[in-house]
Amino acid sequence: MNKAELSQKLAEKLNMSKRETENMLNTFTELVTEALKAGQEVVLTGFGAFSARKRAGRVGVNPQKPTEKIQIPAVTVPKFKAGKALKDALKA
Repeated sequence: MNKAELSQKLAEKLNMSKRETENMLNTFTELVTEALKAGQEVVLTGFGAFSARKRAGRVGVNPQKPTEKIQIPAVTVPKFKAGKALKDALKA
């Protein structure tokens, strides 16, 4: 399911216009992104938690020249940890 399909399903379930649900989804993603950039965690109880983690820098290999070593810089990456209710729903 992509963003447009999710927006359509939300519009049908909530009896709202598709434009309103698209705005809700866009606002949600903006708020989560801003919180992660600020170093916060976003927890949706039962569904899961979004967080940002630092991945350490490391030495890698240039795929075009396997004998050449390259330095891969440290980076912050998003992480999602599924909640218990979501895990249980998928097990059934």
